[in-house]
Parts: sequence; structure tokens; C-alpha cells
Amino acid sequence: MEAAAIVLAAGAGTRMKSKKPKVAHEVLGKPLVRWVVDAAHAAGVSQVATVVGHAREQVIPLVEGDTQVVVQEVQNGTAGAVLACADAFAGFDGSLSVLTGDCPLIKPETIARLAQVRDERNAAVVVLTMKLDDPTGYGRIIRDEAGQVERIVEQKDATPEQAAVNECNSGFYCFDARALFDALAQVSNDNAQGEFYLTDVLEICRNAGRPVLALATDDATECLGVNSRIQLAQVTKVMQRRINERHMAAGVTMVDPDQVWIGPDVEIERDVELLPQVMLMGATRVGEDSVIGPNTRLTDTCVGRGCTIEETVAIEVQIDDAATAGPRAYLRPGTHLCEGAKAGTHVEIKKSTIGRGSKVPHLSYIGDTTMGEGVNIGAGSITCNYDGKKKWPTTIGDNAFIGSDTMMVAPVTIGAGSIIGAGSCITKEVQPDALALTRPEQREVPGWAAKKRARQAAEE
Repeated sequence: MEAAAIVLAAGAGTRMKSKKPKVAHEVLGKPLVRWVVDAAHAAGVSQVATVVGHAREQVIPLVEGDTQVVVQEVQNGTAGAVLACADAFAGFDGSLSVLTGDCPLIKPETIARLAQVRDERNAAVVVLTMKLDDPTGYGRIIRDEAGQVERIVEQKDATPEQAAVNECNSGFYCFDARALFDALAQVSNDNAQGEFYLTDVLEICRNAGRPVLALATDDATECLGVNSRIQLAQVTKVMQRRINERHMAAGVTMVDPDQVWIGPDVEIERDVELLPQVMLMGATRVGEDSVIGPNTRLTDTCVGRGCTIEETVAIEVQIDDAATAGPRAYLRPGTHLCEGAKAGTHVEIKKSTIGRGSKVPHLSYIGDTTMGEGVNIGAGSITCNYDGKKKWPTTIGDNAFIGSDTMMVAPVTIGAGSIIGAGSCITKEVQPDALALTRPEQREVPGWAAKKRARQAAEE
């Protein structure tokens, strides 16, 4: 069965109250339109066209890699949007799905099922329908006396009797491509909105004697669209639960699933525990037996097995097996915690390798640094890597011990096994196994404090 799809993504979404087009808003880190495009590809659709219009410069980068971009110059309705794809599908003869770009919950299985039903029944169109307790705002499915789909009536054009119907149009269809474009030429804009409705194609095809079918979904949430920030939050909650349940079924523990947010491309191995207020986004990976959270956000980060990551923000970071981070650690892009390494409390690390078993326990900043194995960084120590124009490297050899409150002024190399005295400012290379310190001599003035207190008392 040859199948293709059109994704409608040209609307402005004025109720979003945003400078961004509606379909560019995100659910769990992924734009609305990408959810739909990816679902189409997962359904086995070979050719996908995305119709763009409003703020197209923001939408095109989201879809141009794996869809054909079609511009709807004038936003005159859904029929106009589909008709803009006529040239793109001029030689196509098969099942052509039309998908709504602001409905991210649609499942690949449903898209595939629509095409399968249309192909098996040789129908002109199969429309996905849903039954709602409150159908306000949706087009109504009007059936004839035999129960066959007769037409779809939009809310603003519905009579009171039609408005009482609770079977609604989801906005998802699968057409016979040739029948679709033949019918589009007959669509008019004689309606309350003055727009060209794609829904009119159903009645045109029926009048031409072609089968018009409805496929009812048993999960109406699949068809939830996003037209406001409130609906965006509602859709996000549904997707959050759907993703979390999939991971829990695969062996991931969540103390409170409502307080865990996982992006669609995240991979988690079994026996991982996710504590409350955890966000895993992008291409994040988490290995077996790791504990993540609470209060942790990982983006495009790879976590090995048996790690503990607590109250940590990590972006584009590699964390190897048995490493630990936090609480309150900030790991910036290019950071690599090797096996058993530690980034502790109030630690910031950027573009640095922390060697196997090395520790940056607390109150430190490490940037542009290559650190060997078994290194210990004392509290309050920093690499001074930026001269105002350029970032400079620091190299710390195996088993070096850096005393508390040390400044390492890059570029600088600290040899293996060396010891840096607390409170030092290291500006020159330190040889292996040496002691380096820049601490000034301590000076003491006997009785000075008592004399100061006496003067203050006399002044009062």
C-alpha cells in the first residue's frame, strides 16, 4: 500500500498570544509539528509534505529535513492548504492522509489504520471521529438514516439539532489522492467563516458515489488539539503520563510520576529510579541502577550505570559508571565525569574531563581542564581560564592534591602527585610530586584587638 501525508501547519494560533507560530510551541521539548511529522514517518508514510504559512521562517527549520515544504500564501481555510499541495502530489495515486500539525498526541498506529481501512474499502475518504461529552468548537459528523457519513458541519454553521450531535471530526483524514484533488476544485467558501473547508470534500465525494467512511477512535485524547496555553498544558500532561507509563512498564521506578518529565527521545535502562522534580530531555540516556533526582534536569546527557545524580543541571555531559553529582551541581557542555568521579555541592564544571575517581567535592569552578585520575580538588578552588578574550587550558596530573581556596591561573600544568597548599595562586607549572604554595607569611600584632575595643568603648 502506497501512503503519503500532508501536515497542516500554516495557521497563526492567535489564542496562544505568542510571537511564535502555534506549531512551534513545544511539548516535552519537542515542537508540536514534529510530533505529528514523526508519527507519520513511524506509521510507514513514505512521502510527507508540510504546509506552512504564518511565521513560516520559524516553522520551516523544524520540518525541512524530512518533509517537502509547501507554502500556503493566503490562509483561506483547510481546503486551500491542501490544494496548495496539488503539484507536490501530482503523480501520486494512493492513500493520502491529511494530519493536523497542532495535535501532537496522534499515534502512528492510528495513522496507519486510517490508510489501511481506506485501501481495503477503496473509500474516497476515511475520517477519524471521536465522541465528546462537550463537542463545542468541533465539526459534527452528520450521518444519514442508514448510519453512513453524510457530511461534516462546522460549529458556526450547525443548526441546533446538528450542534447536539456528540460525534466529532478529529481533523485527521485519509483520502484517495485523486478523489481528493478532484473534489477540492468544487469546494466553495459559502459559509459563516468565508473559508474553504476541507470537510466539504466528504459530501462532494459522497455525491459522486464514492464511499465515505468514519473510523472511531477509542482514545479521544489522541485528537486533542492545541489552540491555547491551557490546552498546551493539558496535552503535555497526557503525553507525560503516556511516556512515563511506558518507562515504568519497562522497569523504571518513579516515586511520583506526576513530578517526572521525560522527553520522547530519552532512553532509560531498567532499575533506574527517578525521584520527584526530574526532567530528562533531548537525547539523554540513563544506565541501569542509577538514581536521578530530586530536583534534577538533564539535557542531551549520557549517564552510566550505578550513578547518583542529585539536584543537578547537566547539559551535553558524559557521566560514566558509578560517578556522582550534586547536590546543587551545574555541569555545562563538554563536561566528562569519568568512572567513579565526583562533582559535589555547589560545583560548576565546564568543558572539562574529571578523571577516574577524581573529586571536585564542593564550592569550586573547573573550566577547560583535563584532570587525571585520583585528583582531589579542595573547597573553593577555581581555574582562572578566561582572560577577557580567550579561554585557556589547565592540566592536572594523576593523584594531585589541590588545597582549598586555590586559584589555578591558566594556561598552567600541575604535575602528577603534586600538592598545592591551601590559599595558593598558581601561575606557573608545578613539577610532579612537588609542593607548591604562594601563601604569604602570617603576621601577628599582640594585643591589637584588645586595644581597639578599648578605644571604641572610650568613644562611646
